[in-house]
This record gives sequence, structure tokens and C-alpha cells, in this order.
Amino acid sequence: MHRRGVGAGAIAKKKLAEVKYKERGTVLAEDQIAQMSKQLETFKTNLEEFASKHKQEIRKNSQFRVQFQEMCATIGVDPLASGKGFWSEMLGVGDFYYELGVQIIEVCLALKHRNGGLITLDELHHHVLKGRGKFAQDVSQDDLVRAIKKLKAMGNGFGMIPVGGSYLVQSVPAELNMDHTVVLQLAEKKGYVTVSEIRDSLKWERERACHVLDHLLKEGLAWLDSQAAGEPQYWLPALFSELLSRDITPEEASQMTP
Repeated sequence: MHRRGVGAGAIAKKKLAEVKYKERGTVLAEDQIAQMSKQLETFKTNLEEFASKHKQEIRKNSQFRVQFQEMCATIGVDPLASGKGFWSEMLGVGDFYYELGVQIIEVCLALKHRNGGLITLDELHHHVLKGRGKFAQDVSQDDLVRAIKKLKAMGNGFGMIPVGGSYLVQSVPAELNMDHTVVLQLAEKKGYVTVSEIRDSLKWERERACHVLDHLLKEGLAWLDSQAAGEPQYWLPALFSELLSRDITPEEASQMTP
């Protein structure tokens, strides 16, 4: 009985020690959180002062703007999250990306008859810069990506498909799954793809390849050259640089389909 009493006392002491360690740990954790919050507020204050001092460079210099966006991201600040507040009033970035989004929509609509609603980020960048003129505020591809993400969030059919280290910008609400994306990536180098190339590269059955290509044709994202040597070729006008450099009309486009 005596030993059991000693054992119970030891257990009670151990539990008391655990409670004290836990309380001490909670206090330390709270102190660390308070210290980190204070540092974060200081960082935000410094970031606002930096933005105020360099607002002209942020507005005019696209590379400077990218670096500033990266600085903001490290502390969870999104200057584009709202059209109101400090960042919008100080920098005007909300208006900048809104206007850029409108210009992106205009370019995509103007070229839809020739590319079906798919355009490379490089080509979109070229047309946006051309439309803005040489004296306008500089725009980088990073700016385009950020503006497109805002358009995508609005649910109006915009999206980006990774292809060859860059992106295809989708401006139509077509349903594209992973199969379609893989075929677009396969066509990236030559601008076209065939059923045989899909079967050889992706190890697909013929029915699967034809189903994907038929969908791209139906959505106007691909053109069929049924007179090509060997077998029909499915051209992706968004990837066909020579096609993009010409003034192709819808009538000319129709001649490439059977």
C-alpha cells in the first residue's frame, strides 16, 4: 500500500510538470506569434512607404512592377485584390489591370475568327503592345498573366494552358480536359498534329485520338487539312506563326476544311 501511495504521488507530479511545460510552451508560442505579427506590420508599413516613394516606377516600369508584386506576395498582400483601398488609390494598379483586361478581351475577340479563341501568350503580348502604342505604359507578359487570372476569376471563359514553357490563352468557354491539353502540347513544335503522331507519342487508341481532335474541330480551335500528304493534318492556328502573320479571312479558313 505504501508503494502505491508513492507511485500515485509521482504520477501526480509528472502530470503537474507536463501541465506547466504545456503552459510555458503556449506562452512562448504566443510571444513568437506576437513578435512575428509586429515584424509583419513593420514590413507592411515599409512596403507602403516604398510604394509611395517609387509609385511612378511601379506604374511605368514593367520589370519593377514584377519585383514589387513578388515583394507583396511574400507577406500575403495582393494589390489587385480590390479596386478600393491604399494600393488602388496610391498606385492605380487596380485601374491598370482592369484596362489591360479590357484590351486583352478586345485583342482576343478581334483574332477569334482566325484562331478559334486560342492564342499564344507571345502573340497576345505582341498585339497588346502594338495596340497601346510606343508612348503608352509598358506591359510585360507577367502583367498579362495577372490580368488574365482576374478575367478567369470573373468566369467569362478565360484561362491559360501551359505549352512549351509558356502559355496558350483560351478566350472562349470551350470545355478542354487533360486530353485536349496534351494534344495541344504535342502540336506546339510544328503547329499541327496527326492521328498517327498522337497514337505513337501518347500510346492512345485511334478512337481516343479522333474524339479529341473532333472536339477541337467542333470548337473551332483546329483546322483540318484533308489533302495533306500521307494523312490528314489537324492545324492549331494559335500555334501556326505564319498563319498569324497573314490577314486570313473566314472564307480562306473555310477552304482548309473538307
